[in-house]
Amino acid sequence: MHRTAILAFTLLASACASNPTRPTLEFIPDAPPLGPFSRAVRAGDLLFLSGQIGIDSSGQLVSGGIEAETRQCLENIRAILARSGLGMDRIAKCTVFLTDMSEWKAMNEVYVTFFPGPKPARSALGTGTNGLALNARVEIECIAAAK
Repeated sequence: MHRTAILAFTLLASACASNPTRPTLEFIPDAPPLGPFSRAVRAGDLLFLSGQIGIDSSGQLVSGGIEAETRQCLENIRAILARSGLGMDRIAKCTVFLTDMSEWKAMNEVYVTFFPGPKPARSALGTGTNGLALNARVEIECIAAAK
């Protein structure tokens, strides 16, 4: 029995040593929680932000159209980054979802004001007829370099 335990331990230790170290996932807490997801998850040197929409602190979609929603959306992203000790300059990639691609230019006019220097890599796409949560017009998700 003792020999079997030693063999099992040796095999386990060998398997662990041969696998690359997996980054620890750190789930950034919401204050207060908004739903069944994390607003941000750190994996190694990357911070993955869930898609943000233009809701205010009460959880209501802001009024004022695509410009106001985009501004609030990016302010929400800025706040999540700040809680992790990061700024907007650490964003490497954004994905923008629009319910109406004809609003792309108006969204872009606000978007660029949040990135006065080099812009992150970005994709933008229309969501089609199904729309976004809370009937939002825009949702933005990002990946930031945490270190």
